[in-house]
Amino acid sequence: MKYLYILLVFIPVTIIGKIMGFSDPLLFVFSSLAIIPLAGVMGKSTDDIACFCGQKIGGLLNATFGNATELIIAFVAMKEGLFDVVKASLAGSVIGNILLVLGMSMLAGGLKYKIQTFNRNSINITASMLLFAVLGLSIPAIFTHTLPEGSLTTQYEGLSIIIALLMLLVYIMQFVFSFVTHRTLYEDSVPSEEEEGKSASLPRAIGMLIASTICIAVLSEIFVGTVEPMAESAGLSKTFVGIILVPIIGNAAEHSSAIIMAVKNKMNAAIEIALGSSLQIILFVVPVLTLLSLFFTPMSIVFTPFELVSVTGAVLIANRVASDGESNWLEGLQLVTVYIMIGAAFFFV
Repeated sequence: MKYLYILLVFIPVTIIGKIMGFSDPLLFVFSSLAIIPLAGVMGKSTDDIACFCGQKIGGLLNATFGNATELIIAFVAMKEGLFDVVKASLAGSVIGNILLVLGMSMLAGGLKYKIQTFNRNSINITASMLLFAVLGLSIPAIFTHTLPEGSLTTQYEGLSIIIALLMLLVYIMQFVFSFVTHRTLYEDSVPSEEEEGKSASLPRAIGMLIASTICIAVLSEIFVGTVEPMAESAGLSKTFVGIILVPIIGNAAEHSSAIIMAVKNKMNAAIEIALGSSLQIILFVVPVLTLLSLFFTPMSIVFTPFELVSVTGAVLIANRVASDGESNWLEGLQLVTVYIMIGAAFFFV
């Protein structure tokens, strides 16, 4: 993780470049390189704060701020009316976490250890929740095909709001399930962070969290403003940029953490990072953005057929991988290969 902090130098470089009128492709690269370590700082600060708050509040903090970078970037893009980029980035985050992050974790860990095991009970619950979440995403898209043209707008926007509220309700209820009624199922899945807590400073962690959030918000404005010009100059579609590039930039720090956990034979933690992050994207980030969009231009939860098929396929794979409580390098290679296939398909869209 520490090597990522070298990229913090791109924070002033990006701001100076914006003031001096650097080209959009250059600003896209600079802002991307600056956001990557900031996401890592935010994640580390959240972990440090969690050490002082106990398991329950710590878990809630990690869940809340786990995808804060993607939420901020998506919110800025949504304000600019880039709904296609927003939805593509959210779908790309889910696909990337399950196929790329989980795949690389299994591949890296499997090359060091022949077979790696994890808490099948807790992972199966997360995987089942993902399946429920994908069904929630599918309903608005299927609904649009049952109505005649010209009658869609208000009806599917209303449906999107109802589904967003229900998803948020289930998202909150999962904390009651995991921290109150069925906490014993998760006891083996929580990595120990006692040593980190002893060396961490609470005021410093809070300060770093606030500072990194503000910096990401500022840089996201620059980043989002360069997406369309960069895509045009590079000959890429906005969908490809949203579904491949934006999620990788926002999740880079989280990706490296999962892989490091797998190499340390902490496969349960690695899988929880990948699947838990995907679950949070669908049940928290998507509904929150949908509700926030009501203050600007309403955004529906209607994804393109290919985005929906890709997300559904990734979730089905997650359920299959989680079913036996074991992983190996071949499963990891398969997941990464599927991700490359999907990426290639979106490249040619």
